[in-house]
Amino acid sequence: MTTERVDVLVVGGGPVGCFAAALLAERGIDVAVWERRADPPSGSRAIGIHPPSLDAFAAIGLDRAVLSEAVLVRTGVARSRGRELGALSFAGASATHPYVATLDQHRTETLTRRRLPAGALRTGTTLTGLHQDRSRVLAEGTGPDGSPRSVEAAFVVGADGGHSTVRELLGIATRGRDYRHRYVMGDFADPEDPSARSTALVDVGPDGVVESFPLPGGRRRYVALVGVTGEGSDRSDSTGTAAARLADVVAERTGSTPDPSTCTMTSDFGVRRREATRTGIGRVVLVGDAAHEISPIGGQGMNLGWLDVTSLVPMLATALRAGAGATVPITARTAWARRRRAAARRAARQAEVNMALGLPAGVAGSRGRDALLRTALALPTASTLAGLYAMRWA
Repeated sequence: MTTERVDVLVVGGGPVGCFAAALLAERGIDVAVWERRADPPSGSRAIGIHPPSLDAFAAIGLDRAVLSEAVLVRTGVARSRGRELGALSFAGASATHPYVATLDQHRTETLTRRRLPAGALRTGTTLTGLHQDRSRVLAEGTGPDGSPRSVEAAFVVGADGGHSTVRELLGIATRGRDYRHRYVMGDFADPEDPSARSTALVDVGPDGVVESFPLPGGRRRYVALVGVTGEGSDRSDSTGTAAARLADVVAERTGSTPDPSTCTMTSDFGVRRREATRTGIGRVVLVGDAAHEISPIGGQGMNLGWLDVTSLVPMLATALRAGAGATVPITARTAWARRRRAAARRAARQAEVNMALGLPAGVAGSRGRDALLRTALALPTASTLAGLYAMRWA
């Protein structure tokens, strides 16, 4: 078996890993990506792309490609029991992108893969071992046919998600908690009034939250809280029964009537928060969900991963330019880890607030919550809230 040699190996070919590799390649760094999945990207999953991420995408021209397909959400409207409580405008959230873009994850991932050098992405390749010394890392794995693979790299970036093999091989533990909240989401033909086609809607009625976001192709994603008991893991369910059940929940709580026959996906998921106790060891670094996993309510997790690598890549590039055996100074790496951990914790706290605001409250409790939201959205400081949701702080 021949051992390949590259500057950086990225483990995980999802949107975060491919973006990291594309940024590295743009700087002239020899990079390879190992991705366990053999099939092309599919499914809508994460859809929100925030202004700081769009700014970062500009380095490889990905911003133009994404914006040519995405819906631009310029306003968020809060509702309850058929009444509008107030609205947030994203007009002042960013000087470059005064909106949040929505695009199916598989399209974002596909567009990012197209920015990789030819042959850099190795699909169907599973990592099985990591060994490092002071100057290099040896990664071992298996290819699509089960044959052994090995790569020697100056650095390894672990972008392989919440169940990270890289993190496990490094022996890094996680801390956090599982929440009792359970949600169902689904993508339907958009039944809302045409005036809301660039608007995110959040209904916080007595029975629990229903959020919805416009998607390309005249579609809309609905996310509904369906319970607060039991533990659950992500599982997909595209049956007509699941679509009909979600459509009924949306109709009962909001008055909107999505057509189950137009549903292209449903997913039932639980929520958890995790943080790796270390952001890496030696020449191996964790980014995205491998380093910090937060609630998807708020749509900031994928963006956190992109912003992790945006500030990591320049440090790796500087070390590689310094020559063989050079590494990232410990002070720079510690400062990077501190900043990214702080950003993840801030996003996690914001997601917890979002979840709390969407819990069932009964009629009396809902009235109090409605009054609070109506007041908050009417104040001049509402623009600050828009900046928080658009990740202006990141």
